[in-house]
Amino acid sequence: MTEKISTQAQEAYERIHASDDFAELKRSYLRFVVPLTIAFMAWYLLYVLASNYANDFMGHVLFGNINVALVFGLLQFVTTFGIAIWYAMFAARRMDPIADRLREEYEQEIER
Repeated sequence: MTEKISTQAQEAYERIHASDDFAELKRSYLRFVVPLTIAFMAWYLLYVLASNYANDFMGHVLFGNINVALVFGLLQFVTTFGIAIWYAMFAARRMDPIADRLREEYEQEIER
């Protein structure tokens, strides 16, 4: 189901979409997300492959009942939360000011 928008709103959206600020916003997002997604997927695949093919390494007991596989598994969570926090800080510093400015421009054009 699509929502009908006014011609004025459509024109404002298209103008903002073609602006340099919007291109910079998109470029900043991609520069952050793509490398980190690739790095995290490589880290995750390393964990999966090591679990399947490096049993001796992953089963190495570090202390008590804690082995390398458990530490790597927990580090997956630490990495996930670390990336989420890093992204939130990056977005607040680099992307949110641009997005706020574009939203204000859009709202001002619609209210006219």
